[in-house]
Amino acid sequence: MKYLHTMIRVSDPDETIRFLELVGLKEIRRMENEKGRYTLIFLAAPGDEDAQVELTHNWGEAGYDGGRNFGHLAYRVDDIYATCQRLMDAGYTINRPPHDGHMAFVRTPDNISIELLQDGYLDPAEPWASMPNTGVW
Repeated sequence: MKYLHTMIRVSDPDETIRFLELVGLKEIRRMENEKGRYTLIFLAAPGDEDAQVELTHNWGEAGYDGGRNFGHLAYRVDDIYATCQRLMDAGYTINRPPHDGHMAFVRTPDNISIELLQDGYLDPAEPWASMPNTGVW
């Protein structure tokens, strides 16, 4: 398992980047999605680019309240199907099953989202390929 990033939603990406640059982080990549109307901006401390903060800016959003600006923690796993099965066997719900053999979401007992990412893609397999999503990731 490898830690990848922590995601937070931001209303003003330029202001947040200015703040995080003062802390010592630097922007390392940016992705714009016209269709989804969002921008992803990844920052990291120089020399520690493997531990990233992902800023998600949903275009047109006017402000967050109630803690919804915290997104998720992300981890790369060796076998996404085995990891999800272990979680299910322990009684946890897979909120977004790994339909594509690549990505899944589960929530902690305190309702924090955890994104699990396969390094590459596994062939679609049951029961994951047909398992429905169960709410907010």
